[in-house]
Amino acid sequence: MCVVEMGTPVNIIIGSHVWAEDPAVAWIDGQVSKINGEEVEIQTSDGKKVVASLSKIYPKDLEAPAGGVDDMTKLSYLHEPGVLQNLATRYKLNEIYTYTGSILIAINPFQRLPHLYDGHMMEQYKGAPFGELSPHVFAIADVAYRAMINEGKSNSILVSGESGAGKTETTKMLMRYLAYLGGRKATEGRTVEQQVLESNPVLEAFGNAKTVRNNNSSRFGKFVEIQFDKHGRISGAAIRTYLLERSRVCQVSDPERNYHCFYLLCAAPPEEIEKYKLANPKSFHYLNQSNCYELVGVNDAHEYLATRRAMDIVGVSEKEQDAIFRVVAAILHLGNVEFAKGKEIDSSVLKDDQSKFHLQMTAELLMCDLLALEDALLKRVMVTPEEVIKRSLDPVGATVSRDGLAKTLYSRLFDWLVDKINVSIGQDPNSKSLIGVLDIYGFESFKTNSFEQFCINFTNEKLQQHFNQHVFKMEQEEYTKEEIDWSYIEFVDNQDVLDLIEKKPGGIVALLDEACMFPKSTHETFSQKLYQTFKAHKRFIKPKLSRTDFTIAHYAGEVLYQSDQFLDKNKDYVVPEHQDLLSASKCTFVAGLFPPLQEETTKSSSKSSKFSSIGSRFKLQLQQLMETLNSTEPHYIRCVKPNNLLKPAVFENVNVMQQLRCGGVLEAIRISCAGYPTRKTFFEFLNRFGLLAPEVLEGNYDEKVACKKILEKLELIGSQIGKTKIFLRAGKMAELDARRALKLNNAAKVIQGQIRTHIARKHFLALRKATICIQSIWRGRLACKLYENMKREAAALKIQTNLRRHVARMTYNKLKFSVLVLQTGLRAMTARNEFRYRKRTTAVNYYPGSLAWS
Repeated sequence: MCVVEMGTPVNIIIGSHVWAEDPAVAWIDGQVSKINGEEVEIQTSDGKKVVASLSKIYPKDLEAPAGGVDDMTKLSYLHEPGVLQNLATRYKLNEIYTYTGSILIAINPFQRLPHLYDGHMMEQYKGAPFGELSPHVFAIADVAYRAMINEGKSNSILVSGESGAGKTETTKMLMRYLAYLGGRKATEGRTVEQQVLESNPVLEAFGNAKTVRNNNSSRFGKFVEIQFDKHGRISGAAIRTYLLERSRVCQVSDPERNYHCFYLLCAAPPEEIEKYKLANPKSFHYLNQSNCYELVGVNDAHEYLATRRAMDIVGVSEKEQDAIFRVVAAILHLGNVEFAKGKEIDSSVLKDDQSKFHLQMTAELLMCDLLALEDALLKRVMVTPEEVIKRSLDPVGATVSRDGLAKTLYSRLFDWLVDKINVSIGQDPNSKSLIGVLDIYGFESFKTNSFEQFCINFTNEKLQQHFNQHVFKMEQEEYTKEEIDWSYIEFVDNQDVLDLIEKKPGGIVALLDEACMFPKSTHETFSQKLYQTFKAHKRFIKPKLSRTDFTIAHYAGEVLYQSDQFLDKNKDYVVPEHQDLLSASKCTFVAGLFPPLQEETTKSSSKSSKFSSIGSRFKLQLQQLMETLNSTEPHYIRCVKPNNLLKPAVFENVNVMQQLRCGGVLEAIRISCAGYPTRKTFFEFLNRFGLLAPEVLEGNYDEKVACKKILEKLELIGSQIGKTKIFLRAGKMAELDARRALKLNNAAKVIQGQIRTHIARKHFLALRKATICIQSIWRGRLACKLYENMKREAAALKIQTNLRRHVARMTYNKLKFSVLVLQTGLRAMTARNEFRYRKRTTAVNYYPGSLAWS
């Protein structure tokens, strides 16, 4: 949430981590080491000591997420260094998109990131609530599409940024996503969305060129109106273009290139090279003024074939394609026609045979008369009341005539292509809704700034005012309408610059037209008129060292303009000789580029009141564009170029900071946080936050009273109740969402607890049942095992008993046998002894006894 307004420092003490200004890196972080009144000494993170004013330093958020935040309004400290650090942090992670409220900041990655734009990514963002997914160009397109469908109101997407910031690629991605959402087939078999998408490579080939800042710079502005039917399907489209840079056809600075189509044609297949009598780009004057002929990573031969295929899809026939490239080749040959002084005073002739050859090739390709072409370049017809006079041109005048013809041819060709694409795609007269995508030059300031830069910066002033009015003034008007107590915050308004440029009478454009209508006017007299008229204007500055330059203090900074070609570039006319020559061409395509002028127009062209100029015509186109934008609901994409090297992973702080200031991004952030960026209808608020006070919902209150009671209960500071909506300051929505999330989390915890209890009990019962079953089985197995053990033990005892019995019996029997043997032996011995005894006794008795017996 926002706790610090832009440019308002909080309390700084010794030890505070802060940001201080640094000329090299814009802002550098460090820690306050000493405070002396209004001066602060800071020990920077790179070891330096710097002294800064207390009012020029800002606190650093030490608790900022490591990967940054996806919406700037979520920053705790909303100031320049905080914004810059957040963008740099995200860019290092290839997070090239960041929101600033509803504004999308897109930083050019200077590398292909196909995963960001594939079909899966488009499907993700389709219908997703804004802010739910990461910031993306698809999210902006989806919001515009849903708003158109749901509210029935046309929407527009304004893509802005300096050259090389990625506007063209961003526009292509927007159109691709809208084609994905609203695809519908055309009757001839080609889909409308295909034709819309394939118009991009065609217009890029003829309207884009390499510049110092960008290898594929759009040298024209483009507003694409994509029409939808009631079902949300694409039913038609129209392309409006603005300010094609005509001068580039003839003048190219090193290291830039001319329009891509010239180089593509020089890389065409051999048969076409022969047909158009072409050669290496280095041999053509309109291309060799620069030493750059090729682009890194681009194959011109392949691009030529791709352009031809795209032309097929958008409905340009083979015959028309051939005629188109005949004109392109003719312009290249025309540029090689050179002139030398003629015999007569102030006359010229073709310089050499090479010039004659190229003139002949030009006449053949344009299918016009060779002598008539030569006359148209070398002479001018002056019509007086008495006679018609042919005046010769000197070599310089003839060269100007040649270049004028080349520029006119190319601009007419480009306009024809745009008209052809519009006719081919077709517009839906019954369409009620459209989405417009604007891709136009960014603010430009070079060493030399001419009429083109003047018109481009005028456009950007207009768009900046539109941005101011929508983002700032509309904010305040909304608060007033809803009767919200609002402190009006001042912002820089550029109405005074617009008045300086476009006010009629008395503006620069009006004075330029006035100068163009007088034949004797020069850029010197024009400049003197400006000095005299605007000497007291605070936005107009006269340089000290120049008598023809002038400076305008634009919203993005001061720009010094060189007025020497303003008059010539502002004159919107075709040399009559050129018109007559080409309208008589035998090639119907070329003749169609130069239709005969209507007599009424011719007659009125001499009247000053009917004078037409590039500046006035562009001012009218711009007015119509602004009317269209004002009738739509705008969405903004601010493209940022991270470095001037056009290399990936390089983030130049000073460069980016300047672009953020110029684009009004920082001012938008400040206003957003200072005001009430979040608004909810009573129903939406109750539907989302009613659960924070359920007793209020139970009461019979109307929506407004119910909302008021909820806010009173919550004691929310930074909110107001309007007529139809609740208004919240920055960060309050997050606070409410946090409370809501806490309550939902608590409720979820109760539900989760009950579910966990149920699941745990169910799991416990199942576990207990399984445990009992296992225990029963285990006890049975143990019993069986015990029985087996007991059985084995009993058997063992029995065996042991029997064995012991057997052993005992064996011992006994053996002992018995021994005893018996001993007894027997003893008895035998006793018996023998008894026998011997008796025998002896008997013998004794016998002998003496014989006498007796006898």
